[in-house]
Amino acid sequence: MSPPDPGLDDILRRRKRISRKKRRKRAGISAVLAVLAVLVVLVCVGLGSAYTFSSSCNLSSLQPVAIGQNSFVYAADNSLLGSIPAERNREPVALSEVSPWVAKATVAIEDRRFWSHGGVDPQGIARAVWADVQSGRVVQGGSTITQQLVRNLYISQERTFSRKLKEVCLSIKLSHAWSKERILAAYMNQVYYGNHAYGIEAAAQTYYSRDAKDLTLGQAALLAGLPQAPSAFDPFIAPQKALARRDEVLQALLTNGDITRAQYAETVADRDLHLKPGRLYTRIREPYFFSYVRDQLIAQYGANTVRSGGLRVYTTIDPRFQNAARNAIKQTLNRPNDPAAALVSINPGNGAIRAMAAVTPGAAGNQFNLVAQARRQAGSTFKTFVLTAAVAEGMNPNTTYYTSAPFHYQPDPYTPAWNVSTYDHTYVGPISVTGATLRSDNTVYAQLTLDVGPENVAEMAAKLGVQTPLLPVPSIGLGSISVSPLDMASAYATLAAGGIYSKPMAIRKVILANGSVDTDAGWGVPQRERVIPDGVAWTVTQVLEQNIKYGTGVAAYFGRPAAGKTGTTDEHADAWFCGYLPNLEATVWVGYPKGEIPMNDVHGIAVAGGTFPAQIWHLFMQSAVGVQKPRDFPTPLEYPTFTYWHRGQYALGYYGSSATTATTTTAKTTTTAATPTVGREPAPPPTSTQAPPTPTPLQPPAPTTTTTDTTVTPPPTPAPAQP
Repeated sequence: MSPPDPGLDDILRRRKRISRKKRRKRAGISAVLAVLAVLVVLVCVGLGSAYTFSSSCNLSSLQPVAIGQNSFVYAADNSLLGSIPAERNREPVALSEVSPWVAKATVAIEDRRFWSHGGVDPQGIARAVWADVQSGRVVQGGSTITQQLVRNLYISQERTFSRKLKEVCLSIKLSHAWSKERILAAYMNQVYYGNHAYGIEAAAQTYYSRDAKDLTLGQAALLAGLPQAPSAFDPFIAPQKALARRDEVLQALLTNGDITRAQYAETVADRDLHLKPGRLYTRIREPYFFSYVRDQLIAQYGANTVRSGGLRVYTTIDPRFQNAARNAIKQTLNRPNDPAAALVSINPGNGAIRAMAAVTPGAAGNQFNLVAQARRQAGSTFKTFVLTAAVAEGMNPNTTYYTSAPFHYQPDPYTPAWNVSTYDHTYVGPISVTGATLRSDNTVYAQLTLDVGPENVAEMAAKLGVQTPLLPVPSIGLGSISVSPLDMASAYATLAAGGIYSKPMAIRKVILANGSVDTDAGWGVPQRERVIPDGVAWTVTQVLEQNIKYGTGVAAYFGRPAAGKTGTTDEHADAWFCGYLPNLEATVWVGYPKGEIPMNDVHGIAVAGGTFPAQIWHLFMQSAVGVQKPRDFPTPLEYPTFTYWHRGQYALGYYGSSATTATTTTAKTTTTAATPTVGREPAPPPTSTQAPPTPTPLQPPAPTTTTTDTTVTPPPTPAPAQP
């Protein structure tokens, strides 16, 4: 007779025993790794002690990086924009002038055995290795505060074995030569806390507008957690991450016995960071552009060189254009509760950024770069990329017709329906693509996007200069993808340049600390490439010229040849105007930085691309070009060859059942998971009394045609203009 089957309890007990054995085995491996780590550290310490006999490990022979070796940034007119770091923003203070909470929090989170070890902490490294092994990733570092001070003050950040030995040796020597208080004070006076703040006094002023000696427990905990990753934990940009990091520091303080459980609970319960930005940003001219340049410098040279390498950085920004941009915004949006606005302007001839400004009414300062960092749905400004892709494939926008009517798209029963309507729910039936552009007709452009192909629209936008990754969904042509103002400015500048893309350029020249010009990095050399034929760019420009004169962009017109397109997203959450002259492009975005908040009542109207954005663009351009002689857009060397345009299966018929059936569909844009929210562009603003005329045929001029303008036909690959 076979033995009875084991019971469920026996099976569970057996599994628990196996699980415990596995855990013990993993713990044993982890313990071995930790012991090996300690042995490695001890060997390094021993080698480091031997290394002390070498002249390279001699504190007196090494010179720390001087605070005064700042890097300076200049505008295009050589006026100073600011310094990295600014001397006035690094204010060394004695340990007695710093809140005791800061010292305790710094030691707790960075080096809990700081007061007892001799500069290098084998036990701390072993603990870090143990934590890393248990987590399966790096969660703790083993460097002491003394090592970090040595690394920042005396030696480079390169990751080599000899550099590590020197760091260990110098740390031991410094620990013997300096008191713990002096080491801690030096560390807190030079460490980077983010947002241009070097040292605890600058950090206290930057984030809380108070002296370091007055910092509370919660404030000290937040600041002590920043040096590990100032950008990731930036409380201005990522408050939730900053709160989580602050709580980690508080937990470390509790574990160390520096605070009571009651103090911990009370501080953690307060979820308000109580930030009060100081005047640091008013001491740096053009902070948005300044931070953009600083990021590029760090990518090239590294943070240590940028903040203390004595660089002289000459940029493309034009202070006169900056003033024009800010004045245009403030003149248009002049009430405390108005939305924010951002403007970026580019020279199409070489990609040089001439203006990068943003204004948030009612706010003392905004550390978030609305021009380069913010990404919002572009609305109908993306229709230009659909038009460009179609013209590149041979479509004549003046003779190609679609039906303006409510549009329903559902290629199969399993795909969520996409219903598209015009902004004001009015339709005109058969209309040319040029006319639909002037009306910014969503229903026509939905059909055209499907005929061109969403993937081709995404490819064209990327060619022209949109760097943001684009998902080729059907609604892409109506601006459902979020992009930055800098992306849009770059793409429209390519059209202004006749189809030649220029990579946005912010830096003209960098002079190194030894006085030599850095020619290896390629600063100031335009990176240009023809991406579409000049005839295609010219055709699109002709349509967008008419849009400024007769279409949704009439508020931007100021008597000069100009081309542009408006854009408005659902519920008026974002409004855009992208436009250009032959020699200058500018893109304007209006919205609320905190999120996509409807702008249904600003100065008594709903904000659309043809209202405030177009007006800001108008004022900026009028001031920027001043009394310069107007220039016409140059005629192309080769005009496009138009072919028969095949309207696809989803295009509405001109007459009969297709159009009739379409008018019965729901006249409202439907948001689905597969199709993001799309832009809806309004009719021309009420200030315009002009009706769209019959569009001018896009034909080459007769050979005998002459103009009074002195524009010279450009060569196939024009030489880049000077920044």
